[in-house]
Amino acid sequence: MKEKYIRAMDVLHRACVIAAGTCLIVITLIIPYGVFCRYVLNSAASWPEPMAVLLMIVMSFLSAVVCYREYLHIGVGVLPAFLSGTAKSYLGWFLEICMLATNLFMLVWGTKLVGATLHQSIPDFPALSVGLSYLPIPVGGAVTALFIIERFMTQKFFAEPEPETVSGLTTE
Repeated sequence: MKEKYIRAMDVLHRACVIAAGTCLIVITLIIPYGVFCRYVLNSAASWPEPMAVLLMIVMSFLSAVVCYREYLHIGVGVLPAFLSGTAKSYLGWFLEICMLATNLFMLVWGTKLVGATLHQSIPDFPALSVGLSYLPIPVGGAVTALFIIERFMTQKFFAEPEPETVSGLTTE
């Protein structure tokens, strides 16, 4: 059961990486298109900038989920470094419970926000609902909650990031 859940989370993690990467690629393509239209063709396209903002929102939430699973999120490791054994485990459980509460808040209230704004349309894209622009909030909360459950199962609360996910560059 545990192995199947972890494999499912691997697939979900890969999907988040691909979706966030796709958003970044599309943003990278449409912004120069907008600049080209404005300064070369003297006919500004109205959609590239708002589309880039919407894609940036999606990319941000999915990238945060990926960073959480890969232990790349911002965290202060001073206290866990001084603890060992049971105390370190209790701290890990406490922090993950706080993370779960935060992400369940995002899921519940984000879903209510999406529902409340679903009937409104985005001025730049009348066919799209404002609720869709808020959809990354509950989706990010739900996916992170699934990854927190995985962390509860594996009990790897303070693991180091994998070497291939960390840049070899130093700032020293």
